Amino acid sequence: MNAPAPTPILTVSHLSASIAGQQVVEDVSFEVPATGITAVLGRNGVGKTSTIRGILGLIHRQGEVTLAGERIDGLPTHRIVQRGVGYVPEDREVFAGLTVAENLALAERGSRLRGEANPRRAFVAELFPDLVARRAQQAGTLSGGQQQMVSVARALLNDNRILLVDEPTKGLAPKIVDEVADALEEASTIVPILLVEQNLDVVRRFATSAVVIAGGRVVHTGPAREILDDEALTMRLLGVSAEAHA
Repeated sequence: MNAPAPTPILTVSHLSASIAGQQVVEDVSFEVPATGITAVLGRNGVGKTSTIRGILGLIHRQGEVTLAGERIDGLPTHRIVQRGVGYVPEDREVFAGLTVAENLALAERGSRLRGEANPRRAFVAELFPDLVARRAQQAGTLSGGQQQMVSVARALLNDNRILLVDEPTKGLAPKIVDEVADALEEASTIVPILLVEQNLDVVRRFATSAVVIAGGRVVHTGPAREILDDEALTMRLLGVSAEAHA
């Protein structure tokens, strides 16, 4: 007798979203497994980032979103975050005038407010030793890659049930892309990740499953390698050659 399939950590059903009255997500439905990295793929402007923002309630949305079986689509963003949804935005959004240490301290929930030691600090310090060395430096003076590390580190400091990570390697030098990818791969061992990513090399490296969006709708779901190992499918869904990124 087969064991029942594990409950997805996140389920999105018939999600639609709009910005300033313009529809940007039409009808998106997919599930995120409770382990590993699920990549959200698609051409530019198809609604990937808007899907993430809709899940979080950062833009007007309709539809059903459940976190470990609990409806969260009726909650404001800060309540969704408190339920254990971490967010790494596309544009990093660090506090430029604050130090690295202050940026990280502001992100901590629970333990900091109770005056307790946060066990995640050691994990973050091991992942990002450069941030430890620069803890007294203002975040606005960091390179783009270092700011991205701050953004990822902030999300990892909390005991989140899932991370929503939007374009973490965008605009970064290849060496820094590798460092950020290393950190995400390690982070996925302790928390599932829903990842919007254009770099197919990064997706091929560690994504277990993939959701492809086109025109504000999901047009394909399945194992990530099922898409990336099929040249014709990659070209049809993403408009790029899989071989060019292999």
